[in-house]
Amino acid sequence: MLLSLVAAMRTIRLASTPSTQDFARHLPEGSVVVADEQTSGRGRLGRNWVAPAGSALLASFVLHARPLASLAAGVAAAEACGDQVRLKWPNDLLLGGGKLAGILVERRGDRCIVGVGVNLSWAPPGASRLDADRDRLLERLGASLVRWFAAHDQEVLAAWRARAETLGRRVRVELPGESFEGLAEDLAEDGSLIVSGRRVAAGDVIHLREAGSAAGSPPSGP
Repeated sequence: MLLSLVAAMRTIRLASTPSTQDFARHLPEGSVVVADEQTSGRGRLGRNWVAPAGSALLASFVLHARPLASLAAGVAAAEACGDQVRLKWPNDLLLGGGKLAGILVERRGDRCIVGVGVNLSWAPPGASRLDADRDRLLERLGASLVRWFAAHDQEVLAAWRARAETLGRRVRVELPGESFEGLAEDLAEDGSLIVSGRRVAAGDVIHLREAGSAAGSPPSGP
Protein backbone atom coordinates (compact mmCIF):
# COMPACT_ATOMS: atom_id res chain seq x y z
CA MET A 1 0.00 0.00 0.00
CA LEU A 2 2.80 2.40 0.92
CA LEU A 3 4.69 1.76 -2.33
CA SER A 4 1.55 2.28 -4.37
CA LEU A 5 0.84 5.62 -2.68
CA VAL A 6 4.39 6.81 -3.32
CA ALA A 7 4.31 5.62 -6.94
CA ALA A 8 1.05 7.50 -7.46
CA MET A 9 2.57 10.85 -6.53
CA ARG A 10 2.67 13.32 -9.42
CA THR A 11 6.10 14.96 -9.52
CA ILE A 12 6.55 18.34 -11.19
CA ARG A 13 10.19 19.29 -11.85
CA LEU A 14 11.16 22.92 -12.36
CA ALA A 15 14.49 24.49 -13.26
CA SER A 16 13.63 27.63 -11.33
CA THR A 17 10.63 28.96 -9.43
CA PRO A 18 10.01 31.73 -6.92
CA SER A 19 8.89 29.12 -4.36
CA THR A 20 7.99 25.43 -4.57
CA GLN A 21 5.62 26.08 -1.65
CA ASP A 22 3.69 28.72 -3.57
CA PHE A 23 3.66 26.58 -6.72
CA ALA A 24 2.26 23.59 -4.80
CA ARG A 25 -0.41 25.54 -2.95
CA HIS A 26 -3.17 24.98 -5.51
CA LEU A 27 -2.19 21.47 -6.59
CA PRO A 28 -4.17 18.36 -5.59
CA GLU A 29 -3.17 15.96 -2.85
CA GLY A 30 -0.41 13.60 -3.99
CA SER A 31 1.51 16.27 -5.90
CA VAL A 32 5.23 16.97 -5.46
CA VAL A 33 7.07 20.04 -6.71
CA VAL A 34 10.88 19.92 -6.88
CA ALA A 35 13.10 22.70 -8.20
CA ASP A 36 16.77 23.24 -8.95
CA GLU A 37 16.50 26.82 -7.71
CA GLN A 38 14.15 29.05 -5.72
CA THR A 39 14.37 32.78 -6.28
CA SER A 40 12.04 33.72 -3.40
CA GLY A 41 12.12 30.65 -1.17
CA ARG A 42 10.41 31.10 2.18
CA GLY A 43 11.13 29.74 5.60
CA ARG A 44 9.47 30.07 8.98
CA LEU A 45 8.62 33.55 10.27
CA GLY A 46 9.11 35.12 6.85
CA ARG A 47 12.77 34.14 6.49
CA ASN A 48 14.30 33.61 3.07
CA TRP A 49 15.72 30.32 1.84
CA VAL A 50 18.73 31.00 -0.38
CA ALA A 51 20.91 28.33 -2.03
CA PRO A 52 22.91 28.17 -5.28
CA ALA A 53 21.07 26.45 -8.13
CA GLY A 54 21.33 22.66 -7.97
CA SER A 55 22.95 22.63 -4.52
CA ALA A 56 19.98 21.50 -2.42
CA LEU A 57 16.88 19.36 -2.41
CA LEU A 58 14.06 21.89 -2.65
CA ALA A 59 10.66 20.21 -2.67
CA SER A 60 7.08 20.67 -1.56
CA PHE A 61 4.68 17.77 -1.02
CA VAL A 62 0.90 18.06 -0.99
CA LEU A 63 -0.42 15.62 1.61
CA HIS A 64 -3.65 15.02 3.49
CA ALA A 65 -3.68 17.13 6.65
CA ARG A 66 -3.14 15.44 10.00
CA PRO A 67 -2.51 16.47 13.61
CA LEU A 68 1.17 16.93 14.54
CA ALA A 69 1.94 17.49 10.85
CA SER A 70 5.10 19.50 11.54
CA LEU A 71 6.50 16.84 13.88
CA ALA A 72 5.55 14.03 11.48
CA ALA A 73 7.30 15.87 8.64
CA GLY A 74 10.41 16.33 10.79
CA VAL A 75 10.56 12.66 11.70
CA ALA A 76 10.07 11.66 8.06
CA ALA A 77 12.77 14.00 6.78
CA ALA A 78 15.25 12.92 9.47
CA GLU A 79 14.57 9.25 8.67
CA ALA A 80 15.16 9.90 4.97
CA CYS A 81 18.44 11.74 5.65
CA GLY A 82 19.99 9.11 7.92
CA ASP A 83 20.49 7.77 11.43
CA GLN A 84 22.82 10.58 12.55
CA VAL A 85 20.30 13.35 11.89
CA ARG A 86 18.73 14.97 14.96
CA LEU A 87 15.69 17.22 15.40
CA LYS A 88 15.51 20.75 16.77
CA TRP A 89 12.06 21.95 17.76
CA PRO A 90 9.91 22.71 15.94
CA ASN A 91 11.17 21.71 12.49
CA ASP A 92 14.92 21.89 11.90
CA LEU A 93 17.20 18.96 11.06
CA LEU A 94 20.71 18.96 12.55
CA LEU A 95 23.77 16.99 11.52
CA GLY A 96 26.94 17.22 13.59
CA GLY A 97 25.44 20.17 15.43
CA GLY A 98 24.88 22.25 12.29
CA LYS A 99 21.60 22.90 10.52
CA LEU A 100 21.11 20.46 7.65
CA ALA A 101 17.53 21.12 6.61
CA GLY A 102 14.41 23.09 7.37
CA ILE A 103 10.75 22.27 7.03
CA LEU A 104 7.78 24.56 6.42
CA VAL A 105 4.28 23.09 6.88
CA GLU A 106 1.21 25.06 5.78
CA ARG A 107 -2.38 23.90 6.32
CA ARG A 108 -4.76 24.47 3.42
CA GLY A 109 -8.17 23.06 4.28
CA ASP A 110 -7.82 19.28 4.34
CA ARG A 111 -4.35 19.44 2.75
CA CYS A 112 -0.88 20.12 4.12
CA ILE A 113 1.83 21.65 1.96
CA VAL A 114 5.13 20.30 3.33
CA GLY A 115 8.15 22.21 2.10
CA VAL A 116 11.58 20.67 2.68
CA GLY A 117 14.99 22.17 1.95
CA VAL A 118 18.08 19.99 2.47
CA ASN A 119 21.66 21.24 1.97
CA LEU A 120 23.49 18.85 -0.38
CA SER A 121 26.53 20.14 -2.28
CA TRP A 122 26.61 23.51 -0.48
CA ALA A 123 25.74 24.89 2.95
CA PRO A 124 25.89 28.38 4.47
CA PRO A 125 28.56 29.09 7.10
CA GLY A 126 27.97 27.10 10.28
CA ALA A 127 25.46 24.76 8.64
CA SER A 128 25.82 21.13 7.52
CA ARG A 129 25.28 19.35 4.24
CA LEU A 130 24.43 15.80 3.22
CA ASP A 131 26.44 13.81 0.69
CA ALA A 132 23.47 12.26 -1.10
CA ASP A 133 21.98 11.89 -4.56
CA ARG A 134 19.09 14.33 -4.82
CA ASP A 135 16.67 12.05 -6.68
CA ARG A 136 17.27 9.12 -4.34
CA LEU A 137 16.80 11.39 -1.33
CA LEU A 138 13.57 12.72 -2.85
CA GLU A 139 12.30 9.14 -3.26
CA ARG A 140 13.19 8.22 0.34
CA LEU A 141 11.62 11.42 1.60
CA GLY A 142 8.37 10.78 -0.24
CA ALA A 143 8.10 7.27 1.19
CA SER A 144 8.87 8.48 4.72
CA LEU A 145 6.33 11.30 4.53
CA VAL A 146 3.57 8.96 3.38
CA ARG A 147 4.37 6.53 6.19
CA TRP A 148 4.63 9.08 8.99
CA PHE A 149 1.59 11.05 7.90
CA ALA A 150 -0.36 7.79 8.34
CA ALA A 151 1.16 7.00 11.77
CA HIS A 152 -0.64 7.40 15.09
CA ASP A 153 0.07 10.53 17.12
CA GLN A 154 1.83 8.58 19.87
CA GLU A 155 4.16 6.97 17.32
CA VAL A 156 5.05 10.39 15.93
CA LEU A 157 5.71 11.83 19.39
CA ALA A 158 7.86 8.84 20.39
CA ALA A 159 9.88 8.96 17.17
CA TRP A 160 10.42 12.71 17.50
CA ARG A 161 11.57 12.34 21.11
CA ALA A 162 14.01 9.60 20.08
CA ARG A 163 15.76 12.00 17.67
CA ALA A 164 15.38 15.16 19.74
CA GLU A 165 18.40 17.41 20.15
CA THR A 166 16.29 20.01 21.95
CA LEU A 167 14.93 17.98 24.86
CA GLY A 168 16.97 17.96 28.06
CA ARG A 169 18.94 21.12 27.34
CA ARG A 170 18.66 24.78 28.19
CA VAL A 171 17.07 26.93 25.51
CA ARG A 172 16.04 30.50 24.90
CA VAL A 173 12.53 30.96 23.55
CA GLU A 174 11.87 34.09 21.52
CA LEU A 175 8.24 35.12 21.20
CA PRO A 176 6.67 38.32 19.87
CA GLY A 177 7.40 40.92 22.52
CA GLU A 178 9.27 38.67 24.96
CA SER A 179 11.89 36.00 25.42
CA PHE A 180 12.75 33.63 28.25
CA GLU A 181 15.19 30.86 29.08
CA GLY A 182 14.58 27.47 30.64
CA LEU A 183 14.97 23.72 30.35
CA ALA A 184 13.32 21.99 27.37
CA GLU A 185 11.62 19.20 29.29
CA ASP A 186 9.29 17.35 26.91
CA LEU A 187 6.70 17.53 24.17
CA ALA A 188 3.04 18.00 25.06
CA GLU A 189 0.43 15.79 23.40
CA ASP A 190 -0.33 18.55 20.89
CA GLY A 191 3.35 18.88 19.93
CA SER A 192 4.03 22.01 21.98
CA LEU A 193 7.43 22.25 23.64
CA ILE A 194 7.38 22.30 27.44
CA VAL A 195 10.08 24.68 28.70
CA SER A 196 10.43 24.82 32.51
CA GLY A 197 6.75 23.96 32.84
CA ARG A 198 5.56 26.46 30.23
CA ARG A 199 4.01 25.29 26.96
CA VAL A 200 5.37 26.89 23.79
CA ALA A 201 3.14 26.32 20.77
CA ALA A 202 5.13 28.49 18.35
CA GLY A 203 8.27 30.58 18.48
CA ASP A 204 12.00 30.58 17.92
CA VAL A 205 13.94 28.18 20.14
CA ILE A 206 17.70 28.70 20.45
CA HIS A 207 19.88 26.01 21.98
CA LEU A 208 22.17 27.40 24.70
CA ARG A 209 25.60 26.27 25.79
CA GLU A 210 26.36 25.80 29.46
CA ALA A 211 27.70 29.33 29.61
CA GLY A 212 24.49 30.66 28.11
CA SER A 213 25.72 31.50 24.62
CA ALA A 214 23.77 30.39 21.55
CA ALA A 215 24.68 27.04 20.06
CA GLY A 216 24.13 25.65 16.60
CA SER A 217 23.85 27.28 13.23
CA PRO A 218 22.19 30.61 12.48
CA PRO A 219 18.56 30.44 11.34
CA SER A 220 18.19 29.73 7.64
CA GLY A 221 15.91 27.78 5.37
CA PRO A 222 12.28 26.69 5.66
